[in-house]
Amino acid sequence: MDIAHGKIFVSGHSGMVGSAVVRALHSAGCENIISATRNEVDLTNQTAVTDFVAEHKPDIIVLAAAKVGGIHANNTFPADFLYQNMMIEANLIRAAYHSGCTQLLFLGSSCIYPKMATQPMTKSALLSGYL
Repeated sequence: MDIAHGKIFVSGHSGMVGSAVVRALHSAGCENIISATRNEVDLTNQTAVTDFVAEHKPDIIVLAAAKVGGIHANNTFPADFLYQNMMIEANLIRAAYHSGCTQLLFLGSSCIYPKMATQPMTKSALLSGYL
């Protein structure tokens, strides 16, 4: 499949990572980028995700959506963050599989930088101490 002409759904298109993916896709000449706000589709709702993917039939799904909130929020509500992010991931992966989507790119991250890293942080500081 020619990526420039395929239908690409970028979940989390307005976030830091998703918006960078959209810009890169536009720069690469991609013409058919699908996006949806939280008001348009609740990615934690399996039926809503299944219906959305079935309607739009993307060839590629970029999973860049996530509940985010920083270190304090993650520490305060860890189960809520884990649950919502797992639902988003599970729903999009399931919908991609059942819709016949040919490619899925799952981008995941966490607060992985060392707590006591000097600032500005260098790449060599990653995974070099306690998180």
